[in-house]
Amino acid sequence: MLKYIKGNLESIDGIEIYPIISFLIFFTFFIGLGIYVFKMKRSRLEELKNIPLDENE
Repeated sequence: MLKYIKGNLESIDGIEIYPIISFLIFFTFFIGLGIYVFKMKRSRLEELKNIPLDENE
């Protein structure tokens, strides 16, 4: 099964760019998410941290 898929993908011109693009999107997303979390205010983090313990509902 894997040989069939690999054979089809190797016959497509320019296919080698797609894994690189996918990795860059993945990497950029998680770097951006990390920056967002580190810049978040402490009060907002405390509020989000206590959501599972909140019994208002």
